Amino acid sequence: MLYYLFEFLEQQYQLPGASVFQYLSFRAALAVIISLTFSLVIGKRLIVFLKNKQIGESVRDLGLSGQKEKEGTPTMGGIIIILGTLIPVILLSKLENIYILLSILSMLWMGFVGWLDDYIKIFKKQKEGLQGKFKILGQLTLGVLVGAVLFFHPDVTVRTPAQPIAQTINGTLDTLPRTTDIKATLTTIPLIKNNEFDYHWLIQWAGIPEGFTWIIFIPIIIFIITAVSNGANLTDGIDGLAAGTSAIIVFALGVFAWVSGNINFASYLNIMYITNVGELVVFIAAFLGGLIGFLWYNTYPATVFMGDTGSLSIGAVISVIAVIVRKELLIPLLCGVFFIETLSVILQVSYFKYTRKKTGVGQRIFKMAPLHHHFQKLGFHESKIVARFWIIGILLALLCIVTLKLR
Repeated sequence: MLYYLFEFLEQQYQLPGASVFQYLSFRAALAVIISLTFSLVIGKRLIVFLKNKQIGESVRDLGLSGQKEKEGTPTMGGIIIILGTLIPVILLSKLENIYILLSILSMLWMGFVGWLDDYIKIFKKQKEGLQGKFKILGQLTLGVLVGAVLFFHPDVTVRTPAQPIAQTINGTLDTLPRTTDIKATLTTIPLIKNNEFDYHWLIQWAGIPEGFTWIIFIPIIIFIITAVSNGANLTDGIDGLAAGTSAIIVFALGVFAWVSGNINFASYLNIMYITNVGELVVFIAAFLGGLIGFLWYNTYPATVFMGDTGSLSIGAVISVIAVIVRKELLIPLLCGVFFIETLSVILQVSYFKYTRKKTGVGQRIFKMAPLHHHFQKLGFHESKIVARFWIIGILLALLCIVTLKLR
């Protein structure tokens, strides 16, 4: 809204300073400040409100140190992240941008699914919350919507290879021929030169025309959104782990969006230029501010939990942004903490069922899954576990950013 207001003031009245809102860097910086301030100020009041309404966490006894002390801690704190993100986005971004609209939709949709889960747990006193099939249905629906928009919408285009607008030859500035923005289901393969991969290649052997690539593209998007949102949900088990890890991932995605949406950076790095994706930096900046503001109250000892309201929406938005910036193949590395947490659960359950079938007695690989509970069982304090997972997350994010140049 402010973007359009200042654009109007500049065009109609030549208001001094109004043009600053045209700069992406200014709006992104302002988005972080507004989001962080809102999360810190309103977050405290929301926590008091949740306490007064007795919207507290019901903790299952898993035999973990310090677990019972968390009983009654306010949950549904993901609302702080969602509001802290959306308010500056609405104020500062170009709301007609398709990538902004997709990100808002993803956050609201999975936030609502997560809120339903928390509501059933707290007010209906059903510890299992929303049935798994309904969560999957919500993720599947979002995947279909996101995949269909990215495939069919005319504004979702790429320019490859990225070319600078102009270059100097023998002291003379010459404009390069215009390039054409194309519709393509291209993505990036990290660490490989000429690293563009087209999803159509997966089905062209069957003689299926390129216009039907959505047959494979949309199911892949569904899988990515489901996997990452569930991974974030599993990671949200101890104070500050999911929020801190997500903030690191979101920062890296902000770097990808910035360079992929800038013709000069894209040309210098020889990466795919994605038309109009630079605007997504404003959303990412607001998202980062919301996560850090929430983390202020969520670090040990947490005074609020994000609940599924936060964890499912965080995972969904991260996956959608990764797909938008064409870096979804980096997700296992970038979201490595989510990945190992999810993998630990899969391995634990699979091995337990296998050994029970073979020997009659189920055996475990880890003392407890997800993995952070394994380290708790080993006697590590949760603050140390979280800090070390953050360090791993930072290293993984740096490795992903390095892939921009290392090919």
